[in-house]
Amino acid sequence: MNYLENDIAKIILDKAFLIHRELGPGLLESIYEKVLIHELKKSGLEVKSQEPISFFFRMGWNGFRKRF
Repeated sequence: MNYLENDIAKIILDKAFLIHRELGPGLLESIYEKVLIHELKKSGLEVKSQEPISFFFRMGWNGFRKRF
């Protein structure tokens, strides 16, 4: 499906609030992440998690490596 940015943001926020209502606070971040990924995929979104990124910090390029 082709979504506009606002459509994607609405889906993400709706799912995040749903998860918060159903699971409540206090779980590990990794649990919320996995549940959110599952819910977003059910909504038809393509989801990537923990992708490596490069960033510039204090005069040099740094990287973030994917966990294995």
